[in-house]
Amino acid sequence: MFADIILPLPLDGLFTYSVPQQLENRVKEGMRVLVPFGKNKTYVGVISKIHNQSPEGFQTKDILQAIGISPVLLPHQFEFWQWIADYYMSPIGEVYKAALPAGLKAEDGYKAKTELYIRLTEPFRNEQALHVALNMLQRAGKQLKCFVDYLSISHWGQGEGIELTRDELLNQGHSLPTINALVKRGVLETYEQEVGRLNLTGDPHPEKIKPLSSVQQDAFNQIRFSFLKKNVTLLHGVTSSGKTEIYIHLIQRALEEKKQVLYLLPEIALTVQMMERLHRVFGNRLGIYHSKYSDAERVEIWQKQLSQNPYDVILGARSAIFLPFQHLGLVIIDEEHETSYKQQDPMPRYHARSAAIMLAQMFKAKTLLGTATPSLETYHNAKVGKYGLVELFQRYQGIELPEIQVIDIKDLQHRKMMKGPFSPILLRKVHEALDHGEQVILFQNRRGYAPMIECKQCGWVPHCQHCDVSLTLHRNLNQLTCHYCGYTYQVPTQCPNCGCTQLQTRGYGTEKIEAEVHDIFPEARIARMDLDTTRSRQAYERIINDFSAGRTNLLIGTQMISKGLDFDKVSVVGILNADTMLNYPDFRAYEHAFMMMAQVSGRAGRKGKRGLVILQTKSPDIPVIQQVVNNDYASFYRSLIAERRHFHYPPYYRLVEVYLKHRSESVVEMAGLELASRLCQWFGTRVLGPDKPAVAKVKSLAIRKLVLKFEQGINMSEVRKYLALAQQLMLQDKRYASLQIYYDVDPL
Repeated sequence: MFADIILPLPLDGLFTYSVPQQLENRVKEGMRVLVPFGKNKTYVGVISKIHNQSPEGFQTKDILQAIGISPVLLPHQFEFWQWIADYYMSPIGEVYKAALPAGLKAEDGYKAKTELYIRLTEPFRNEQALHVALNMLQRAGKQLKCFVDYLSISHWGQGEGIELTRDELLNQGHSLPTINALVKRGVLETYEQEVGRLNLTGDPHPEKIKPLSSVQQDAFNQIRFSFLKKNVTLLHGVTSSGKTEIYIHLIQRALEEKKQVLYLLPEIALTVQMMERLHRVFGNRLGIYHSKYSDAERVEIWQKQLSQNPYDVILGARSAIFLPFQHLGLVIIDEEHETSYKQQDPMPRYHARSAAIMLAQMFKAKTLLGTATPSLETYHNAKVGKYGLVELFQRYQGIELPEIQVIDIKDLQHRKMMKGPFSPILLRKVHEALDHGEQVILFQNRRGYAPMIECKQCGWVPHCQHCDVSLTLHRNLNQLTCHYCGYTYQVPTQCPNCGCTQLQTRGYGTEKIEAEVHDIFPEARIARMDLDTTRSRQAYERIINDFSAGRTNLLIGTQMISKGLDFDKVSVVGILNADTMLNYPDFRAYEHAFMMMAQVSGRAGRKGKRGLVILQTKSPDIPVIQQVVNNDYASFYRSLIAERRHFHYPPYYRLVEVYLKHRSESVVEMAGLELASRLCQWFGTRVLGPDKPAVAKVKSLAIRKLVLKFEQGINMSEVRKYLALAQQLMLQDKRYASLQIYYDVDPL
C-alpha cells in the first residue's frame, strides 16, 4: 500500500511513501502522518491519496507514524487546494502551510486545553465508605467542610451528579492546602479534562431579526430572483443602506434550508462589530475564525467544523475559506472591493474573493458580493451579465449621504493658513462636533510619527540597510523602523554626512497627528487605530468598543477605519491628505483612492443627522475628487473603464507579475533580461520589462519585475505550463542556483 502525501514545503507535486503493515488499517485520505524527508528531517504531511501503484525509479520510504485517528481534511478541500495551487502558480505545499492552523502541522500535534477536575476516589464511591470518610474528618474542621461542600455542589448520590472543577471548589472559600490534604488522605483525587476554548453559549434568536424596509425587501427579493439564474450576484448599496440586515435575512433563509454560510470580511476589526450583531440572532450557531485568534482556538474551530455538530455560520477574514465545510449553501463577501482580501506574502498569493467564488461553485452554493464601491472587475462582470446586479441607492431610514467639502490645502499653505496638517475649517468643525457631544474621525493613511527624518543642512535621509526605503520615525518607541523588513534603528542625534544636529521630520503619520490633536484639543478623548495599536485581538475590540460606547470621541486611523465600521455619533470625518493616495505610481491608484475616500466618508452621519466630510487635497479639480463629492460611481466607472480598455489592463486583460530576487544586483539584472528574452519568444509583446519595482531591494535581496498581459480568452493553463518551463530552464543554470522566481497572478 502506498500514500501520496502533501508536505509543507515550497516544492511542486506530491510525495509517495509506503504504508507499513501495522498502519494499513489506520491511515485514511485526509489524515496527518509523520514522514522522513532527506537525510535526517521529518515533516507532518497530509495523505492525499492511498493506492497500490508502486512508483517507478525510486525506493519509497515508510510512513513513520499516523497522527490522530481521523482525517483533518474533507475530500473537496484537496480539489480546492489544487485549484489555488494551479491558478496562483504556487506549490501545493505552500497552500497547505497557509490553510492549516499551526497546531495541526506540528509533530506533537495540537495540545488541547485542559482543566483540573476533582472527584471521589474509587474506594469512597459508596454510601458506607462516605460515612467512614466523614467520621475520619471530624477532627479536621476545614477538610470536613470542604468535603461536605464537594458532596453538595457535585450532587453526589443524586443520579449522575455533575463534574466539578477544582476552581469551583476553591471559589467556595476553601484553600488549596485543604483540597490537597483531602487528596493526600486518598478521599478525593484530581484529574485533567479537555475543555473547549470556544464560546458556545447563547441560543439562536431568529425572532430578533429586524423586518426589512420596503426598499431592503425589494433588494432581498431581487437577490433571491437573481440566484435562480446566476451563481454570483453583486449587491451595490450605498454606505448605511442596510446591506447587513439583508445579509442576515439571507443567512436565516440558508439555515432554514439546512445549509452552512460563510460570511467574509476584509479586516479583523470589522468582525468585532459584526460578531455582536450576528451573535444576537444566531447565538451558538455562529463561529468566528481569523488570524488574531490563538492557534489553539483555530484548531478547535477546525475540529468542530469536522464534527457532526459544526457551526452553521462562519464569520471570518480571508483564511476562513480554508475551513472544512460540509454543506455550504451561501457565501457572503462583504466589502468585496477591499485589497485586504488579497494575500501578498508569503505564497500562495490568492485573492479570497476569487477563491471563495470557486469554493461556492464546488458546493453548487450561491455567492453574494456586497459593497458601496465595487471593484472595477466585479462591476464590469455585473454589467456584462456574468454576475447578477442588485442596486440599493437609498440610505436606511432616508438619512442623507454626507456633505463633502473639498479644501484646497495648496492654496491655504501658500497663504500660511494651515495649522500643521489641519485646515481652519476642519479645526472649527471638529471643535463644534466635540462641543455638541458628537464624534470625529480623522483619516491619515500612514502609520508612525513621520514617514522620514531629514538633515536640515544637507538633506541626508536615513535608509534601511536591508531595503531600498527610507525609515519611518516611531516617536513613542524612540526608534526608526523599516516597514518592509521590520528592522529597527536608533534615532540619530546628528547627521553622519555633515555632522549637523538639526534633524527634522518630514510628513505626517498617525502618531504625529495624534500628538498634534492632543495639543489643539486637550479636552478630546483620543484613540488611534493603526497596525501599531492593534497588534492583538483585545486591542481591536477595546478601541472599537470604547469609540462605540462614547468613552473616546476622536478616532485617528489608517485605512482600517474606512472599512464598514458603524458608529452612531460620528458627525465629522476629516480626510487629511487625499494626495498620498492619488499620487501612487499604480494603474489602480484612482480606483483605490475613490473607494477609500467614499468608504471613509460613509462613516459620517449614519444615524439621526447628515454628516460632514472635510476632504483636504492639493488637487481639488481632478475628476475623481468631484466623483467622490457627488458619490457618482457610474461616472467614475465609465472614465476608468475606457482607460483600462485602451491601455490593456483588467478587466479586459489578465495580469501576471513575475518577480526575480537575488542577493547580487548584477545576477538579478542578468536573470531578468534572460527570462524576459525567453518569454518574449513565446508571448511576444505581452511581456513588459524587466524593470526595477518602486522598492527594488527588500531584506537584502535585489528585485526585478516582469509584467505579462494576457487578453481574455487565452488558455491560462497553457500559459502556466510555459512559465513553469521557463523557470525550470533558468534554475538549471548554475549561475542562478540561489535565484528566487515567483508569480503574482491578478495582482492588486
